[in-house]
Amino acid sequence: MDPVISKIWVAYALLWTWKLAITNVVVTATPQVPCYFIFGDSLVDNGNNNAITSLAKANYLPYGIDFPGGRPTGRFCNGKTTTDIIAQLLGFNDFIHPYANASDQDLLRGVNFASAAAGIRDETGQQLGGRISMNGQVRNYQAAVNRVVNILGDQNTAADHLSKCIYSVGMGSNDYLNNYFMPLYYSSSRQYTPQQWADVLIQQYSQQLRSLYNYGARKVVVIGVGQIGCSPNELAQNSPNGQTCVERINSANRMFNDRLISLVDDFNNNQQGAKFIYINAYGIFEDMLKNPSANGFRVTNRGCCGVGRNNGQITCLPLQTPCPNRKEYIFWDAFHPTEAANVIIARRSYSASSPSDAHPIDISKLAQL
Repeated sequence: MDPVISKIWVAYALLWTWKLAITNVVVTATPQVPCYFIFGDSLVDNGNNNAITSLAKANYLPYGIDFPGGRPTGRFCNGKTTTDIIAQLLGFNDFIHPYANASDQDLLRGVNFASAAAGIRDETGQQLGGRISMNGQVRNYQAAVNRVVNILGDQNTAADHLSKCIYSVGMGSNDYLNNYFMPLYYSSSRQYTPQQWADVLIQQYSQQLRSLYNYGARKVVVIGVGQIGCSPNELAQNSPNGQTCVERINSANRMFNDRLISLVDDFNNNQQGAKFIYINAYGIFEDMLKNPSANGFRVTNRGCCGVGRNNGQITCLPLQTPCPNRKEYIFWDAFHPTEAANVIIARRSYSASSPSDAHPIDISKLAQL
């Protein structure tokens, strides 16, 4: 071959190789599911409470200090929440948007309905002002589904689309933290034993989850309540030494979680096409507290920012300077985990590292169904 022609062919081949390399960098993988809907409280609220008249807000620094761009978004964390990280693990190339300002395109890929201070019970969290209870989140979802039907053209197409989505539901924490164990504001602990309260909550929660099922939810991740008795807030108020977890609270949380596992089994056994799973947030958190150094943690009983004993009296103050070594803290403030802790919870929820992390399967396997 003529040396000049040979050089042209080499240059041509190099050009195409370069183009293919650039293409591979730009093209992003398709998410494992077409959409991800999120329901919950301040653990996963990503801005729905920003425009609500409420004390339960986090749209100010230092919240968001480690979030991309170093800005507050309304997330009750220094960085990403568990559902932010799960969305990334599912292959989404952007975070799921809050319902409060969702576009039609957002609805097709899923939105976040979570609201800080929200509970299964409508009255839960009322001392903090406005919030969107689980009933309110269900109503917002139903309105969203009607919009999805209009966007896609008919109910069958919408139902097929929604059946492939993953739904994440994490409620119940505030029904203990901002209801049952707040006797000065609520009478529930005088009306019900812990066992009765768990039954009352599960009965109502079951109806709410059934409403989601009736509006197309099939792949549902039900997240258990964590160890509320180990939060800096409860340690500050009820622990004699500021280190020992409050067992009467954790015991009540376990009662709720035990019933939640049964609820998941009931849906799977009795609702056609239901694929519900339970995430053992309590157990995952317990592992982090028992073996902190294994995950790089050094401080387990106080918030990275906050006020008072254990930094647990209230949440972070506006513009407060937080601890510099945030990856060594399990708790960000009086109630909420750091991004470092959320990463571990999210990864073990997505891909169980212990058989007890998820029941009957983890999120990665649910996405494949």
